[in-house]
Amino acid sequence: MLVNFFYELKKGKVPVSLKEYLTLMEAMQAGIPEYSVENFYYLSRATLVKDERNLDKFDQVFGQVFKGLEPDEDGIGVEIPEDWLRKLTELFLTDEEKSQIEALGGWEKIMEEFKKRLEEQEGRHQGGNKWIGTGGTSPFGAYGYNPEGIRIGQEGSRNRRAVKVWDKREFRNFDDSVVLGTRNIKVALRRLRRFAREGSPDELDLDGTIKSTASNGGYIDIQMRPERRNAIKVLLLLDVGGSMDDHIRTCEELFSAARAEFKHLEYYYFHNCLYERVWKDNRRRHAEVIPTWQLLHTYGPDWKLVFVGDATMSPYEVVYPGGSVEHWNEEPGQIWMTRMLDHFKHSVWLNPVPERHWRYTPSLEMLEQIMGSRMFPLTLDGLDRGMRELNR
Repeated sequence: MLVNFFYELKKGKVPVSLKEYLTLMEAMQAGIPEYSVENFYYLSRATLVKDERNLDKFDQVFGQVFKGLEPDEDGIGVEIPEDWLRKLTELFLTDEEKSQIEALGGWEKIMEEFKKRLEEQEGRHQGGNKWIGTGGTSPFGAYGYNPEGIRIGQEGSRNRRAVKVWDKREFRNFDDSVVLGTRNIKVALRRLRRFAREGSPDELDLDGTIKSTASNGGYIDIQMRPERRNAIKVLLLLDVGGSMDDHIRTCEELFSAARAEFKHLEYYYFHNCLYERVWKDNRRRHAEVIPTWQLLHTYGPDWKLVFVGDATMSPYEVVYPGGSVEHWNEEPGQIWMTRMLDHFKHSVWLNPVPERHWRYTPSLEMLEQIMGSRMFPLTLDGLDRGMRELNR
């Protein structure tokens, strides 16, 4: 099985070598994992992964190869898979049935009722329309349906109607090593260029050398100059998780192209709308956050600001304190957006949602208005228009 694991890692584009595999085998022979799947996972990851950018690829391959090997501590075999049982709690309704379910009526009402039901509820509920439970039409719980509500205890999104999620969610970092199927994205990004010669003189200045040599009566006088590079500085803010999972491939292609094109590129992640904090690593986004104020104090107005996101969320996330789907934000998202736009004079929003669908999403229209119509679709034409806007 371990040989198969090694070949699967190779097939999954994780750069592992025979030497690292033999190191893992030595650790296995020494009994370091102690017959624990979890210990073996951390051991193999530490042994085989040399670059943190490959951790996501490693996790995917590990999950495929060793799926279902977690030991049963009680020694009792489970006859029915847990995910089959979970499916029994999910509620599936027709469009007609969904249209008959009414929302509570606004952000304040939802939060007020949630607090009230937390205080009153004494047991588990399933299939109802009021209490916090599963598989019903209540605004609170999991695997049910309501036009607006709070999601609790559900793995993954189903209807994308929740205005707040009361669970810890894990997002994946974008891979900056994606091989593009086309060079068109890079070509579009090249519109955003301003070349300058900065830094140490490490390049031969042939014209200068010839001119200086001629002036010195033929004695060779070598002239050096700094390398000519793109002096444009780009701050990239990437929406991640939730509905953005549908656009991971497109965003990875853009991210990979931007890393190749811009020498001065900094990036951070956010979720849905910009609030008081961002982060660099999605695996540690709850522990290692960066205040948004720090971005304003670190990067000058000469940096080009580029948001990438689908702007698809509850409108409460944009205009209400506490409206964030994941945490209690003291100030609405629109205030933080305005601060960023006031500081960075050149900014655009790139949206992977097709432009013809924008008018059907209220939050998207709100953010487009906040951006001053500087929102462009994440297509080749949209990229071209966005780069032209940043060059103004």
